[in-house]
Amino acid sequence: MNGRSDIHDRLAAQLRAARKARGLSLDAVAKLSGVSRSMVSQIERGESSPTVATLWNLTQALQVDFAGLLEGKPAPGIEVTHAAAAPVIARGAGVRIRILSPAEAVGEHEVYDLGFEAGAALVSEPHSPGCREHLTVIAGHLSVRSGEDEERLGPGDTARYAADRAHAIRAEGGAARAILIVQGS
Repeated sequence: MNGRSDIHDRLAAQLRAARKARGLSLDAVAKLSGVSRSMVSQIERGESSPTVATLWNLTQALQVDFAGLLEGKPAPGIEVTHAAAAPVIARGAGVRIRILSPAEAVGEHEVYDLGFEAGAALVSEPHSPGCREHLTVIAGHLSVRSGEDEERLGPGDTARYAADRAHAIRAEGGAARAILIVQGS
């Protein structure tokens, strides 16, 4: 076996093992990393050579140590995601979602930093049965709707509500920022 094949095989095996250890599907890894599902699958099978940027996105999504990936070193005891490295999703006009929770928490306990421009809204379809959200306003004012129920929140206020029905969060009277915890999505 040549050096190139050995590296591809080790890389594929490490990434596949990290994904399976965290109980993540290819779709979940694609969503968390921003790398297409087909590319993740090809890399895991050793059929594609990822760029450094792609590999970095995958290791961040899988919470795997980038530098020790090929040696199989365990992640450090304290994992830090620096602000600039946290994945950010733009959701509609004027909503920014920064993912704070680790990849292995997807579907169980997710944490997001939400940023809203004035009047912007995050509108969501129902999540899985029993799912709940906990929203704490950091700055500005937000209204939260869950089904037919609606409340207005200010800085420091927390709302807990059913997320297994249609729900929405909207900035009221200016820009706003909040922390959102999703349990059992």
